[in-house]
Amino acid sequence: MEIKGKIVQILPLQGGQTKAGGEWKKQEYILETEGQYPKKVCFNLWGDRIEQYPVVEGEEVTVSFDLDSREFNGRWYTEVRAWKIEKGVATMAVPPYNAVPVPPMAAPDSTPFGGESSANDDLPF
Repeated sequence: MEIKGKIVQILPLQGGQTKAGGEWKKQEYILETEGQYPKKVCFNLWGDRIEQYPVVEGEEVTVSFDLDSREFNGRWYTEVRAWKIEKGVATMAVPPYNAVPVPPMAAPDSTPFGGESSANDDLPF
């Protein structure tokens, strides 16, 4: 899934050690969508992706993410886990109006459907 908007806040970096002794780190960001009713969405990046996709507050981004829900002690917790961040808003280049001339259309055949065919009609039926 994807969401577009502006980074309005970067939360403090979190980290620690797993039970197996490995280190982990997580960075959370607040993105505000555009439109008549803007929404704020908290998403996160884990591990090496934090350095792979550096962003700053005020930057326009498109975030590709997965939703992940887990149950703990009878309560459900949902995360928006980003896996790619593209900076800027992608726009398609549109050619200028009438950049390529359109050839004129040929006049329609005057023979009505079911009528007699003309001598220059080379269709086999």
